[in-house]
Amino acid sequence: MKSQHLKNLIELNVAILLVSTSGVLGRFISMPPPVTIWLRCVIAAIILGAFCWYKKIDLKIASKRDWATIILSGLFFGAHWITYFYALQLSNVAIGMLSLFTYPVTTALLEPLFFKTKLNKKHVLLGIVVLVGVYFLSPEFNLENNVTKGVIFGLISAVFYAMRNILMKKKVANYHGSMLMFYQMVIITLVLWPVLFIFEANPTSNDWQALLVLALVTTSIGHTLFVMSFKNFSISTASIMSSVQPIYGIIFGILLLNEIPSENTLIGGFLILTTVIIESINSRKVE
Repeated sequence: MKSQHLKNLIELNVAILLVSTSGVLGRFISMPPPVTIWLRCVIAAIILGAFCWYKKIDLKIASKRDWATIILSGLFFGAHWITYFYALQLSNVAIGMLSLFTYPVTTALLEPLFFKTKLNKKHVLLGIVVLVGVYFLSPEFNLENNVTKGVIFGLISAVFYAMRNILMKKKVANYHGSMLMFYQMVIITLVLWPVLFIFEANPTSNDWQALLVLALVTTSIGHTLFVMSFKNFSISTASIMSSVQPIYGIIFGILLLNEIPSENTLIGGFLILTTVIIESINSRKVE
């Protein structure tokens, strides 16, 4: 049991590390977020589709109800990515990623409404600590301030992400994670294609390189592993543990973009990382 729990923890943390590359890649790409997300999903859909075909993963959806859940979760996922990338463009890697990670709070409060579980007071407390950390991120509540706008977009993105993860928890026990991600990429691609006629985008060679990494490493591998971790952890546990993601993102931002976080950002990051350590210790009891 101990070795299996350790293996599950390692897989979850590998997923978190890969997904955390989204912050620096989102800052690196110069195109409007809706276009970036559309291209990301097109490439990821091709990669995931090829993987499912190679592994002979069954793509059949059992019922109309399952279809409805997968479609709705795909819409939430797309909305999460767009608002998140706006948060990154308006602020920086540290602010964008840390503000997004209020989503464990939302998840902990919403999960009992969807599953027959009790509201875990520990998760609520840890979520409050995350909120206190986010408090240090915004310099002032002024909608003319781009950093404040970035935090707001991050908070909105957090709600969409929490809803998507909760819906996926219901389906990951019955379907392969790669198949679920493939359908979500297709859904987002179909819904977002009109953005090509709304936004002007001329991707550079650097944009294409970042998009390929984003689609393969961050999306196809990272997000698929994260979805599959829902089999071994509750959504609340996986969400709070993944709060270490901004720490990885900040490190990538320092190394690749020379974005040095402020003192307040470091305080917020410390509080968030504290919740991850506490939850990692207490996650042995899988809910």
